Amino acid sequence: MTVRQIQVTFDCADPKRVALFWCEVLGYIVPPPPPGFEDWDAFEASLPAEVHGSAFACVDPNGVGPRLFFQRVPEGKTVKNRVHLDVRVGTGMVGAERLAALEAECARLEKLGAIRLYLQEADGANESCLTMADVEGNEFCLD
Repeated sequence: MTVRQIQVTFDCADPKRVALFWCEVLGYIVPPPPPGFEDWDAFEASLPAEVHGSAFACVDPNGVGPRLFFQRVPEGKTVKNRVHLDVRVGTGMVGAERLAALEAECARLEKLGAIRLYLQEADGANESCLTMADVEGNEFCLD
């Protein structure tokens, strides 16, 4: 069986804004523009006006994680995500140490525009997890 690489696609209103938020969250970078273009602004200027600002992407600089693609859609978010990202900040930690790591990352991300939604505290079977929303309301977890 062949292992396939994936791209995670976000529907959003402002692709560049959401992409740059996720770059900060994950340590991702904006990939270089296509050959022949000095930067992404120059590339976008070469496109028809109706598609300006319609898409943006970011990538793992180490080439390990999936590419994230952000596409503009006309409708806003109305219900809970069916799929979400878990940002692994507490891997291997338990109890108070894990909770402190989650809270520290939550505070950092709130400064970037994320919103804290709720904390699921450890229950004996599962460790603590903190649910947040990105700059356009897409839920994700600090795990």
